[in-house]
Amino acid sequence: MSRFFSSKYDSIKPYVPGEQPKAGEYIKLNTNESPFKPSEAALAYAEEHARQYNLYSDPDCIELRDILAKRLGIGRDNLVIGNGSDEILNFAFMAFCDSSHPAYFPDVTYGFYKVFARLNNVPFREIPLNGDFSLETGDYRALQGTIFIANPNAPTGIALAPERIEEVLQAHQDNVVAVDEAYVDFGAESCVPLINKYDNLLVVQTFSKSRSMAGARLGFGAASSELIADLETLRYSTNPYNVNSYTQALGIGTLLDDDFSMSRCRIIIENRKKLAEGLDALGFEQTPSVANFLFARHPEIGGEELYLKLKEQGILVRHFTQERIKDYNRITVGTIYQVEKLLETLGKLLNK
Repeated sequence: MSRFFSSKYDSIKPYVPGEQPKAGEYIKLNTNESPFKPSEAALAYAEEHARQYNLYSDPDCIELRDILAKRLGIGRDNLVIGNGSDEILNFAFMAFCDSSHPAYFPDVTYGFYKVFARLNNVPFREIPLNGDFSLETGDYRALQGTIFIANPNAPTGIALAPERIEEVLQAHQDNVVAVDEAYVDFGAESCVPLINKYDNLLVVQTFSKSRSMAGARLGFGAASSELIADLETLRYSTNPYNVNSYTQALGIGTLLDDDFSMSRCRIIIENRKKLAEGLDALGFEQTPSVANFLFARHPEIGGEELYLKLKEQGILVRHFTQERIKDYNRITVGTIYQVEKLLETLGKLLNK
């Protein structure tokens, strides 16, 4: 750091993204991207409708919000659009957390929550998950502050049913509960319908995973119109043109051809089943993931060692150094070829 860097950021440890090697260098199963491209119809729509790059993009994302609102069964005023879901999450830390409203989230979850808390000088506390990495809603009932729950959780892939989320919402009616649903389309049930029942609920989703738009950066938050107005105040105070014209058009095109995206989700779910069965046969222990990744460890080899050995063989998975999960690796579910290649490689490494 330079001598000019403000001391108010001394506590920040930046989020570390997964490795992004050159295309074709590795079988890439480390960052939970979709192995499939957006549909040709969606790409064609984007090319046709996003040509006026000399003009600013629509700051209100009206057409995108209208189509998305119709699909979700909510109103346009119940949506805010972000440059990826991370931007919405950061706004939530800015809007709903302070010294009187600390942030609470699990000790094993999406690593950006801790970064956002420190970035915004928000006090926070990590609530330990159970021994099996499940979340105990009772651990959150007596807390006074803003709660962040990834559902399904990352990196475990474990999901809570909406009625379990309601237990937290009912206990925190004077505080915001943010539910991060980045992986909801791979087998979990969304809490979006609950925004009409609870004015303290914010649901955040992304187009990165199930809609194959990780590189385009598009996410959204769904909540009561009052919460959305809070987030829009911050968005307009930072960058009202946060979503570029091409991304908006591609998002619209993707929603217009949403059957294509959902069919690819079903393929990933099928491939996840095959991968889980293959890992079981090789002696791996796994959490019950309903995301587009699996979280697994093997009793005969450490997590870091396995990660490095796979990398030597041209396969990238995600390893975390956090003490509690250092023996695990998170494995993105890829194409059937990638799944079979991974299982074949693991079998050779484990001599099985």
